[in-house]
Amino acid sequence: MEIHTEGSLLLHELTQELPGLTALDGLQALVSHAGEGLVFSTSFGWEDQVITHLIFENNLPIKVFTLDTGRMFPETYYVWARTLERYGREIEAYYPQAEALQRMISQKGPSSFYESVDNRKECCGIRKVEPLNRALEGQQCWITGIRAEQSANRQDMVSVEWDAGHQLVKYHPLFQWTLKEVKEYVKQYNIPYNPLHDKGFPSIGCQPCTRAVAPGEDFRAGRWWWEDASKKECGLHDVKS
Repeated sequence: MEIHTEGSLLLHELTQELPGLTALDGLQALVSHAGEGLVFSTSFGWEDQVITHLIFENNLPIKVFTLDTGRMFPETYYVWARTLERYGREIEAYYPQAEALQRMISQKGPSSFYESVDNRKECCGIRKVEPLNRALEGQQCWITGIRAEQSANRQDMVSVEWDAGHQLVKYHPLFQWTLKEVKEYVKQYNIPYNPLHDKGFPSIGCQPCTRAVAPGEDFRAGRWWWEDASKKECGLHDVKS
């Protein structure tokens, strides 16, 4: 795992200080250490709305952005608009490159992701991974809403880590939070949230690739449900990167 000198120093500082802090204290400490080049990616789910609230309510100098894949639920656009109304702060949007998207759909049709894991990963790559790469270029730290209990792949992660693929530090301020704690925080502060959460959608992505989860089903069962559970990552948080 290659880490450049500046990144190594920042990673060491943050690894020493951030674990164990509250989410707000961790974000404030991050700002104190890094100063600039801090970005938070939101998909407007429960966890992301909590972090957005912390950033905007405390006027933290952290850029908030989202990836609009073009296949989102209407409810996701609804909570996006409600969030802008509530906080009055900018959320920068990144979109897929038109040529790559047009080529894929022209050659394979609009639903090729159902046909194979490779096709699905190609679609995720065009709609999500490439725009994310643009959003993270030149940044120091990427803040996410990842929690440890969200999937088996995330149990081995830590709250502060080095992303070799993007050459920056990743920080997950809610990493040890339970879903119950997230939901209680949203309720306590009356934070706008996606109404699909009340209809059995714990994890919300693109509309064709997301379904409701039945009681007792795994948290990630509603994402790419036609695939083996071990393959259910889109590449945004590849722990091997």
